[in-house]
Amino acid sequence: MAQLRIRSRAAHGAALLFVAVISTALIAPADAKMRIDRLWLVPASGQEVPIDIEIAQAPEEKSLGLMFRTELADNEGMLFPYGEPRELSMWMHNTYIPLDMLFIRPDGVIHRIETRAEPLSDRVISSGGEVSAVLELPGGAAARLGIKAGDRVRHPLFTAPKP
Repeated sequence: MAQLRIRSRAAHGAALLFVAVISTALIAPADAKMRIDRLWLVPASGQEVPIDIEIAQAPEEKSLGLMFRTELADNEGMLFPYGEPRELSMWMHNTYIPLDMLFIRPDGVIHRIETRAEPLSDRVISSGGEVSAVLELPGGAAARLGIKAGDRVRHPLFTAPKP
């Protein structure tokens, strides 16, 4: 009987450990932090605006993106670099906050902006042309900062055209 009780406690402990690990894995995405950096939004008619960004570099980071987040400060965003220019598509699956998506060409020019993308939507949001990155900002940030298609993003990932 003593052996049975020990096995029972061991099984119970293992079950509790399993639940703790799974719970942590389910909660972790909202708290996960990627590489932090800074970029500058450069509106045609104004002063550069610094934005603290997380860079979603790895495929797993890109898949997670801003899912499960419940807030994003006005001066924060997430950059999704893709290297070679291509047509890109995004969505808002499991994303709880509205976002502005800035689709950026390799030279740092903003090709298109999707404003206030609807939270939790599975609607596919296309870049509408070849781009090499997407910058996600809090919904309404582009309008608040006066950022429009044709404006620029300054960061080492983007190469400015030679004069």
